[in-house]
Amino acid sequence: MRQNSDMTSRRSAPAHRVACLVFDGLSPFEMGTVAEVFAIPRPELDVPWWYEFTLCTPEPGRLRAIGGFDVDVGAGLSALRRADTIVIPHFPDVLGDVPAPVGAALRAARDRGARLVSICTGAFALAAAGLLDGRPATAHWQQADQLQRRYPQVDVLPNRLYVDDGDILTSAGVGAGVDLCLHIVRGDHGTEAANRAARRCVVPAFREGGQAQFIERPVPRSGGAGTEPTRAWALDRLAEPVSLEEMAAHARMSVRTFTRRFREETGMSPRQWLLRQRVAHAQLLLESTDLGVETVARRSGLGSATALRQHLQATIGVAPSAYRKAFRHPTQSA
Repeated sequence: MRQNSDMTSRRSAPAHRVACLVFDGLSPFEMGTVAEVFAIPRPELDVPWWYEFTLCTPEPGRLRAIGGFDVDVGAGLSALRRADTIVIPHFPDVLGDVPAPVGAALRAARDRGARLVSICTGAFALAAAGLLDGRPATAHWQQADQLQRRYPQVDVLPNRLYVDDGDILTSAGVGAGVDLCLHIVRGDHGTEAANRAARRCVVPAFREGGQAQFIERPVPRSGGAGTEPTRAWALDRLAEPVSLEEMAAHARMSVRTFTRRFREETGMSPRQWLLRQRVAHAQLLLESTDLGVETVARRSGLGSATALRQHLQATIGVAPSAYRKAFRHPTQSA
């Protein structure tokens, strides 16, 4: 009876309101990314609350989308006054300023503690409103230089997939918007919820925000070629001391060729990638099991509790005990 009572209480918790702010000339992909993650109900997830989604625009009505079709938007800027999170997925006029009422609404939302998020050129809207002054931010690599020139007071990081600066988060375009939205879910609800949302979207569960946006010579996925089969092989052996030489041997490549191909395909070295997978697995174990920190460290291949603490602190800024306390479901510990 206690477990059923806990579940009922958690499901009745108030939703977190997400307002997606769009403009005429909107990008359907970026808008759809926000809707895919935050607008779809997730009753299958055992989380205390989910998101309540509203699409809004400065002047409600019919907006033109890239591709030649229209989108009817019924909500206006009043939606921003009620939102806990505001996402700007695209700002069409990167050479212009945001309308004065939009800038005022965004600044008011920031002042009352709302979380502000941009995808791709949405960062231009935040910058035009003065919300990125003195703060790190990113945008699509094709517009990053222009963002820096137009708003020199912004610390533009052009090679980042996304930047989490606490109450303001920015991302590069297209696929990086999915990464940022899943990163937000991970921060709100933990790794397991983000992983399941990622599976629903049929995208990788985790890409670190510091990963490079642009990989110079991607290797196409065809017939299992490249390093993808070896990555899958390594994921099945996270508790084991997998070496670079073993990974190269599995891929039937020299270490030098394997390292080059791996970086081309993932944007990072094999050792960096493996460490990130180990930390992500440790996070999942902390959330979903009662295992002690030493055991979690061994099963994720990090070796010791000390190493786990160091890597978790470096990755997300908290100790294992604090992470478990924040993301452990009450029904799991009852």
